[in-house]
Amino acid sequence: MKISSRKHSFLLLFSIVGLCLRCVISIGVNYGTMGNNLPPPTQVAQFIKDKTVIDRIKIFDINPDILRAFANTGISVTVTIPNGEVPNLLDLAYARRYVEANIKPFYPLTKIDVVLVGNEVLHWDTPDVQMKLVPAMKNVHKALGLTGMKNVKVSSAHSLGILLRSNPPSSARFRPGWDVGILAPMLQFLRETKSPFMVNPYPYFGYNPKQEDFLLFRKNKGLYDRFSKKWYNNSFDMLLDAVYMSMVRLKYPDVEIVAAETGWPSQGETYEPQCTVENAASYNGGLVKKYNSGTGTPLMPHRKIETYIFGLFNENTKSGSLAERNFGLFRPDFTPVYNIGVLKGEQGHPTPSLPPPKTGGGNKGQPKTPVVRPPTQDKKFCMPKVEATDAQLQSNINYVCSQGVDCTPIQAGGPCFSPNTIRSHAAFAMNSYYQKMGRNSFNCDFAGTGVVAFDDPSYGTCKFQS
Repeated sequence: MKISSRKHSFLLLFSIVGLCLRCVISIGVNYGTMGNNLPPPTQVAQFIKDKTVIDRIKIFDINPDILRAFANTGISVTVTIPNGEVPNLLDLAYARRYVEANIKPFYPLTKIDVVLVGNEVLHWDTPDVQMKLVPAMKNVHKALGLTGMKNVKVSSAHSLGILLRSNPPSSARFRPGWDVGILAPMLQFLRETKSPFMVNPYPYFGYNPKQEDFLLFRKNKGLYDRFSKKWYNNSFDMLLDAVYMSMVRLKYPDVEIVAAETGWPSQGETYEPQCTVENAASYNGGLVKKYNSGTGTPLMPHRKIETYIFGLFNENTKSGSLAERNFGLFRPDFTPVYNIGVLKGEQGHPTPSLPPPKTGGGNKGQPKTPVVRPPTQDKKFCMPKVEATDAQLQSNINYVCSQGVDCTPIQAGGPCFSPNTIRSHAAFAMNSYYQKMGRNSFNCDFAGTGVVAFDDPSYGTCKFQS
């Protein structure tokens, strides 16, 4: 009897331990520092380690104070080499000096697992820099090996502007030119080095009031991909499967995919009604729940996609609309903006548990330009946000005109040259890029300075594509 009782007790204890292990949750987070009221990195590291279930962070630079602060915490760190360094890294000697000066001093006390070479290089940089990205990644990998850090992976994070189309996922593919010219060699390198392909899927940028529940991980009817015969109940899975199918077309289905950046802002301008605490809690809470369920996606059912929420803090010095400054899970004093289960001891469901926010109905205070309405027709245009600065819009013009978009209509003598203002020219250029690149919501992001509108901005002889 005693032996049987002990055996029963042991099996019961083993079962309880197993259940507890399965209940442990974790998530990654992007730690941005564009704020003048943020706590010092030492406090941040201690807070994450002691108070949260966050087990990995990604930073947008190689900040020595942050790397020093996270030493001996056991928290995984992904660092980013700035885009401007990509051309320099073609020199292996320079790459080795860079690694020895900026990464080696902190490793292995700080658990640096991944080094990203640039952030969204294909989205923002010139074709010349884009073509140098993969060779730069290879040199950084070699430099890490030569300095005794062979286990550190090398990758680069991409916006979903790399996709020609994303809906339905089964028909997704990378953009011609980038597919075989840059992404195939990159995926081959990632396969050889067992490194992840890192993408930034943002359902937020595709906001449509009619699909709000689908975007926010709420109960919904779902969407059916008739080609793959798969049902989707959230946009996040659709975007990841679009990336996966694009990789399949290049014959790289085995390379790991990481959701390097995704999130939802808790506050926005009057023309950003989707930016609420309730929506942010619903989306990010859904991410945490999904990641820890390990369910994968319809086309990748057995993959647990490593995920990094953007971001850790609200950052009060970021440019762009109010939404850009309110992506944080926490305020600078470490108080949570909402509860999604990332604080130790929190319930693992999003709060506040309020009814879904209403959309539409009373647009008082909205700027007259651009007018953003729920899509009721096929015509859509990409316009500058009202708060975008001339410097930002000029940067958009420079970028668009370097990507093969026809900018002659806004040059002297062209039908859209007058009025000769940066904003007017930017509107035409940004819309032309948006239309050419597939009319995906992320094609109109422009670092938070663009917005999809539904009123035709054409005037006189200046005709905007739609």
